[in-house]
Amino acid sequence: MEYDTLATSIESGVGTITLNRPEVMNALNKQMRAELTYALKDIGGQARVLVLTGAGRAFCSGQDLGDGGNNAAQIDLERTLREEYEPMLRAIYDAPVPVIAAVNGPAAGAGANLALAADVVIAAESASFIQAFTRIGLIPDAGGTWFLPRQVGFARAMGAMLFADRITAQQAADWGMIWQAVADDGFESTWKARAADLAAGPTIAYRNIRKALRKSLSNPLDAQLALEAQLQAEAGKTRDFQEGVMAFLEKRPARFEGR
Repeated sequence: MEYDTLATSIESGVGTITLNRPEVMNALNKQMRAELTYALKDIGGQARVLVLTGAGRAFCSGQDLGDGGNNAAQIDLERTLREEYEPMLRAIYDAPVPVIAAVNGPAAGAGANLALAADVVIAAESASFIQAFTRIGLIPDAGGTWFLPRQVGFARAMGAMLFADRITAQQAADWGMIWQAVADDGFESTWKARAADLAAGPTIAYRNIRKALRKSLSNPLDAQLALEAQLQAEAGKTRDFQEGVMAFLEKRPARFEGR
């Protein structure tokens, strides 16, 4: 499928979705939200890892305040969040494969929280994250009030949201908000190598890791131990487990098939 606001590709199991409105720093308009929701589900069903990145100098500047002309203040925000943002974020969170956000530049407002919805965030050192909502009299949305405190703790999340300060990629990495900040000249090669690693890995094990970690945030210990046993039993029935054991015994790299 061709998209007006995205560029997409699938190569060697890596599905890449590029936000492609560089003239407005990849701001999220109604069309992009709809296309991104569809693309995440479509490509996620074909690839073994998904990468979300941005065209031009920004990752995503958040909500396109020019979408709909001069009536931004008249937008039904609750409807927009429930009917357009929530399906988009769920498509990332519920993807059947790992999702990497390759943050190539500024990620602001909903754009920052779009990145934080991914399983792994790799950012160029020149990138930054801004919870910019209070600058226009709003609260953080697009899942930010759920993702950020779990990643950086209550105090840092509160400060980031109240002050709307720019957080550098290195600061974000130091806080545990993202996985890695990478020098700009090695950024693309780094995220591509990481994506290739996941695309060649044990897909079902990755899926179950994501399930287990998410449940661990609310499960008591007994429930988590039971979940681990259940998910490990599933992984143990896969061809990838058999291949992994054989590769270990034969002292060679494993050749996982994702099943």
